[in-house]
Amino acid sequence: MALSLSVAALGFNAPLPAAIASRSAVRMAFEGEINPGPQGVYDPLGLVADGDQEKFDRLRYVELKHGRICMLAILGHVVTSAGVRLPGELSFGLPFASVPTGIKALSVVPAAGLAQIFAFVGFLELAVMKDVEGTGEFPGDFRNGFIDFGWDNFTEEEKASKRGIELNNGRAAQMGILALMVHEMLDNNPYIINDLLGAPVPFNVGL
Repeated sequence: MALSLSVAALGFNAPLPAAIASRSAVRMAFEGEINPGPQGVYDPLGLVADGDQEKFDRLRYVELKHGRICMLAILGHVVTSAGVRLPGELSFGLPFASVPTGIKALSVVPAAGLAQIFAFVGFLELAVMKDVEGTGEFPGDFRNGFIDFGWDNFTEEEKASKRGIELNNGRAAQMGILALMVHEMLDNNPYIINDLLGAPVPFNVGL
């Protein structure tokens, strides 16, 4: 009995020092990077365990872009759920006021409209929202030497703080829009918290 417990303990605990060493190595390799939260670089899948700076920059760039897209998605979801619509028609005979919110909108937007959306996103990806080598301060800096928005007036501490805030907000938005889509598909009630608090949102009622 004692022997089996000892073997089991060794089996469970043997990888622990290696895991701790790996996490420590990652934290040391990217110590100067913006990493909101007390855990520093959170890499449970070991994607940058080798300390590859180029890979880290690429993943950080992708994370920032996805976070920004999801923040816009959350904003659009909330605004359209509140009943705000553009004037006029999306296509002939289809007013914007008749287009539902969320995933359901895909069922009414014409194929040509979806093709235009994808083409526009592709244009932004390839020609606008990209890093131009030698012009950005960090991965995801899409100013590309063209516009400033007052960024250069901030201190280094303020810049680090704002970049950390953007990362955290983007991560929250990614989880948020995923939750909205899942609950919409489950029971057409994405704003379940409002429902629990006694202030339900009439989501897509009449659409």
